[in-house]
Amino acid sequence: MNEINATIIPYELNFKKPSGTSRGILYTKKTYFLKLNQSGKTGYGECNLFKGLSSDDVPDYEKKLQWLTTHINWPIKDLIEALKDYSSIIFGLEQAFEALKARQTFHLYPSAFTEGKKGIPINGLIWMGNKLFMKEQIDHKIKEGYKVIKLKIGAIDFEEELELLKYIRKTYKNETLEIRVDANGAFSTHKALEKLKRLSDYQIHSIEQPIAKGQFEEMAKLCQQSPIPIALDEELIGYNHLINKEKILKTINPQYIIIKPALHGGFIGTETWIKAAEASQTGWWITSALESNIGLNAIAQYTFTKKINRPQGLGTGQLYTNNIESPLEIENGTLFFRPDKSFNLPANF
Repeated sequence: MNEINATIIPYELNFKKPSGTSRGILYTKKTYFLKLNQSGKTGYGECNLFKGLSSDDVPDYEKKLQWLTTHINWPIKDLIEALKDYSSIIFGLEQAFEALKARQTFHLYPSAFTEGKKGIPINGLIWMGNKLFMKEQIDHKIKEGYKVIKLKIGAIDFEEELELLKYIRKTYKNETLEIRVDANGAFSTHKALEKLKRLSDYQIHSIEQPIAKGQFEEMAKLCQQSPIPIALDEELIGYNHLINKEKILKTINPQYIIIKPALHGGFIGTETWIKAAEASQTGWWITSALESNIGLNAIAQYTFTKKINRPQGLGTGQLYTNNIESPLEIENGTLFFRPDKSFNLPANF
């Protein structure tokens, strides 16, 4: 077997509009691409470090990427074991190895999705901002044909957020539009239940991470008492062993979990989260974590193979001015892969 050569390509993505989260405003997003060459074939994977959120956001991250380039010919099992604390690097490594094996570089998990025959229903993401900005986004997403929208909440006044929900529900009933909300841990423990009760007036499908992670008892109590189903998100970060995953689900007993491959141990980690969720009869869906289209493409192809039965969170491909041009397209709230189109990689790739 010929040796593999590996290089790392850092890349800075620029948001079209500054994007608000409960952790602040995002203007740019740095990511890293792992490029592998073997016997004339090239494979790419995105190591999507999420600053301030990833458990592998550590000072030696770039050193670990360089370590990977010099040890790339180790057996993949050994590499994954050595990188077990670097979720986003495992994520990139898995993609790049799949790409080397694939008939076509970016067809990692061939299916009816990569053939362009079927799409993936997704939610339309509404970013935090002032009331007018959020209202404009909501109107735009609904006009684009989305049947599910997800609102980031917790940054503006709660009464204004309720007004927005009231505005949506005046026009769109629960049967025609599903609303998910994501608090990113913004609610205090002593006010969370009261806020959940008030949100429930607007037929909310689910709320992601109402309180900050690491408060197992309080979160378990909320999951038991909340009138709105609760989905764990940040709570799952950093738990890479199946036994710990099972323990979290058993202790907190959430209605849903949300899995982000770059943050939750790559696809190998995603598999164990799905296994643990299904064993405990917990619902789940998969979302992207602000990857470029290279990472998003891999997540979408993988997700399609999982026999999904609810809309996924894969609508982040249109966020950037300098995203990698790809065959991914959104039509009527559904993500498609157009096989007649191709990836247009930057010159330095």
